[in-house]
Amino acid sequence: MAAAIMWASSGVAGKALFAGGITPFELVQIRVTLSTLLLAIIFCLHDRNVFRIRSKDLGYFLLLGGVAMAFVQITYFYAVSKIQVAAAVFLEYLAPILVAFFSICFWKERLTLTKFLSLVISLAGCYLVVGGYNLHLLKMNRVGILCGLSAALCFAAYTLIGERMMQRYSPWTVLFYAFLFATFTWHIIPPPFQYLWASHSLGQWGWLLYISVIGTVIPFALFFMGINHIRSTRASITATLEPIAAGLLAYLFLGEGLAPLQIVGGAMVVGAIVLLQLKREHDELAPALIRPSYDNSEIVK
Repeated sequence: MAAAIMWASSGVAGKALFAGGITPFELVQIRVTLSTLLLAIIFCLHDRNVFRIRSKDLGYFLLLGGVAMAFVQITYFYAVSKIQVAAAVFLEYLAPILVAFFSICFWKERLTLTKFLSLVISLAGCYLVVGGYNLHLLKMNRVGILCGLSAALCFAAYTLIGERMMQRYSPWTVLFYAFLFATFTWHIIPPPFQYLWASHSLGQWGWLLYISVIGTVIPFALFFMGINHIRSTRASITATLEPIAAGLLAYLFLGEGLAPLQIVGGAMVVGAIVLLQLKREHDELAPALIRPSYDNSEIVK
């Protein structure tokens, strides 16, 4: 829940930066780069064991950071640039369906009535919060819709791969290498280090630092820690609190109002999260996830 609220606050800050001339590509490139540098400094000073991983897991980290984390951000922001923000948010939060489907089919996670009801209620609430009843998806930009669906796919992949890697490593190790590989991606696709020659103001750099720390490093860490405690399906459903938090922050700081149906949708999402956590049973992990084998000869720095 804390991660969802922080992600929402970074969306409000990002909107202000876009109005000041910063592009989504610049924002994502700076965001992952600053986040990686901050984490590297912290771990160098306090716990260098975080950097230790097995060589055979490099492929998983490449998928997690270089593909899933790198593209979930740009596909969402690009969708926002092509279609309504509400539509982009709703499309991205189809991810819990993908997470639940994969976890149940391939990771032996149990589909309980509580999980099913929570999933349906949260998605219906999210639909109302973003004003889905006023959207005309068929009339929207097709590229924007495809980007929104791609954001959902990347977010689901990020959640599932992150859960798998946390059976072997701490959330901090997973987080650092996810950002590291995302940074590599965003210095290959667009021109590298272009932000160093950009004439951003001190205020803009302040907001960029805010987005990197409060809107990125901390919430992603909290989300991984949440997955570690309540599994990927519950965590992804709980993350649907983000549109509600974004709506409230936009109301408080941008003066955007909330319609009665949006308030009802917000109550539905909160209710789904409460239902999900009150009825917490112990899920059995797949054997491959719960009993990882370690070989110290494969550990690399």
